[in-house]
Amino acid sequence: MFGDLSLKTNLTKAIRPAVFYLQRPLRLFRTYDRHNLRPDLIAGLTVAVIALPQAIAFAVIAQLPPQMGLYTSIIGVIIGALWGASNQALYGPANAISLLVAAALAANFTPGTSDYIIAAGLMAVMVGVFQLLLGLMRMGILVNFVSHSVVVGFTAGAGILILLKQIGPLIGVTLNTANPISTFSSLIANWHHIHPATAVLGIGAMIFILALKKFKPNAPGSLIAIVAASLLAFLLGLGDEGVAMIGELPRSLPPFVALPVFDWTLIGRLSAGALAVGAIGLVQTSAIVRSISSQTGQRVDSDQEFVGQGMVNIATGFFSGYAAAASFSRSAVNLKSGAKSPVAAIFSGSFLLLITLAFAPLAAYLPIAALAGVIILIAYGLIDRVELARIWRGAKGDAAIMIATLLGTLFLKLEVAVLLGISFSLVLYLVRTSAPRVHAVLPDSQYRHLVYRSGEALCPQLGVVDVMGDLYFGAVHHVEEKILAQAAANPEQRFLLIRMSRVNQCDFSGIHMLESLVNAYRERGGDVFLMRVSYPVTQLMQSTGFDAFLGEDHFLDEDEAITHLFYHVLDPAVCIYECPLRVFKECQNLPKQIEVLNIPLEHEIPEGSVIRISAQALWQKMHPDTTGGDTAVPPPAIIDVREPREFKRSHIPGAQSIPLPKIMLDSVRLPNDRRIILVCRTGRRSRRAAYALQQIGVLDVAILDGGLLAWEAADLLEAVDSW
Repeated sequence: MFGDLSLKTNLTKAIRPAVFYLQRPLRLFRTYDRHNLRPDLIAGLTVAVIALPQAIAFAVIAQLPPQMGLYTSIIGVIIGALWGASNQALYGPANAISLLVAAALAANFTPGTSDYIIAAGLMAVMVGVFQLLLGLMRMGILVNFVSHSVVVGFTAGAGILILLKQIGPLIGVTLNTANPISTFSSLIANWHHIHPATAVLGIGAMIFILALKKFKPNAPGSLIAIVAASLLAFLLGLGDEGVAMIGELPRSLPPFVALPVFDWTLIGRLSAGALAVGAIGLVQTSAIVRSISSQTGQRVDSDQEFVGQGMVNIATGFFSGYAAAASFSRSAVNLKSGAKSPVAAIFSGSFLLLITLAFAPLAAYLPIAALAGVIILIAYGLIDRVELARIWRGAKGDAAIMIATLLGTLFLKLEVAVLLGISFSLVLYLVRTSAPRVHAVLPDSQYRHLVYRSGEALCPQLGVVDVMGDLYFGAVHHVEEKILAQAAANPEQRFLLIRMSRVNQCDFSGIHMLESLVNAYRERGGDVFLMRVSYPVTQLMQSTGFDAFLGEDHFLDEDEAITHLFYHVLDPAVCIYECPLRVFKECQNLPKQIEVLNIPLEHEIPEGSVIRISAQALWQKMHPDTTGGDTAVPPPAIIDVREPREFKRSHIPGAQSIPLPKIMLDSVRLPNDRRIILVCRTGRRSRRAAYALQQIGVLDVAILDGGLLAWEAADLLEAVDSW
């Protein structure tokens, strides 16, 4: 009974988001503000005028009948308005998507055949199902894992390919456009076959559009050029002179097509292309929607946008269209024309349908050369030279992905190039997230913030590390290696403070890594502390018991962390007698005595001038009777040069306390009948004292290598006095 109830609850949770996304049209009309009707109507009419030539041009790029571009634009813009998330983004045929569709279909079918057309519709449905499922499963975040460099590289490559493919129709020559090299070779070989009337009409249309754009930038230059070229072709009878025409378009509503949706063999042949089209469509649409929302302030649900694009492609596939995506140019015109809501897109589709029904027969006089000129200008606009240069000058990884995608687009199968670029971007993401930056940080000059300061000396007792990335299974090894490397480079740093403000996620591998670090530092007599731990990471630490393992008092507030450690954890004697630095704000007023009685500083002592003895060797010399040593040789005199407070806490049995400031006083009497072993916490103070004694004639003197820390690490007994 309880199992059935739990299953029912889980199903409800899973279905509820899907129902919400599919009910988008109801919410749209229920909340529509009638005051937006006039601006939406004007924007819809403006976009319809722009969309007409683009719809035909993009269908030509996809090597599909022109009417399929019109049907895709009509259906896509209306369905996208009903189920999409953006108020201004418009769906329909798009340039790069059209080229990708052509490349994927031409590998298996002959352009112009019924099989090619059916496959285009089926691919659109496959793309739509893929996108719809991602949206319903609330996986819109996946689009963030595709590098912007992939989109820029592919779009630029697609622009170059589209441009090259239209050179032949522009001048009336059949060229081999398999790749850029073959295109240029074919052009050189066939330049004398150029059809003069076709070339004049196509190039003239381009010049007209460019001139109109300069003097009347808001005029629909492409539409005016196509109408003018068609009128010229009709009046001069250029069709009879060998100038190719589009041909009459059918005057009908977008017809429904029964697609072979259960032909698994055909679906298998189209799957790679559909995946590439679907991925690029999602990325391109998301980029356009984000660009528009940054201007309007609208908060866009990426999952709803995925659902909308999926619905668009399913609908266009079944209603004689092909794969669609958001169009930047039409969306920008829609925004600029004052569109307030998706209803503007519905008006746009409706007006485009009326224009198609009214003027479809006139397409019989539309010269292909003029359309090629329009396409070439559109394709040139795809090559974003400014963005290409910015990426090239930026991070090497992004530049490499952009170049690889661009070259792959030019010389490989387009679907392979797209999937290769996406794969590269995922690899780059994994590389970057698996190797987050781990910096030793220090206070800034105002002692307000902890910042990375390359080359600055670190505190000899406390290391402060900033981990700038998530602690998941792919990154923990790198983070641990970096921290242990810093510990090895600073062996006297027994305490570690980890700043975790940029660790947003942590998994069980991260917990294990932190436990390993804590054990490593505790084994060397120190400890680990954390600050700025995010709420999700704190929850995981509590659920896994790590907070108890580390200790609740080891989670510190950033504003008080250094102060707490300085006054309650660090050894002030080290700060006073061993450390010449004033790293933290708390160090500034310390009475530094590292130059007491003119005892040489650490860096003034020649390497190898002081004899060192290991903890184990010292133990053997202290106990010759139990270790097999020479009992005739008197055991060494052990002198502890630390402060009395430190000496009381723990010391080597039999050691004599003579603090460093007093070691050179005349009143101090040192043994002269045995070797003297000087001891301190780490070896710094004892090394200075030994060298100073050597300078005044005390030659039989050595130091305990590594100090009391090494003695503790060797598990040797210590004397502890009561306070």
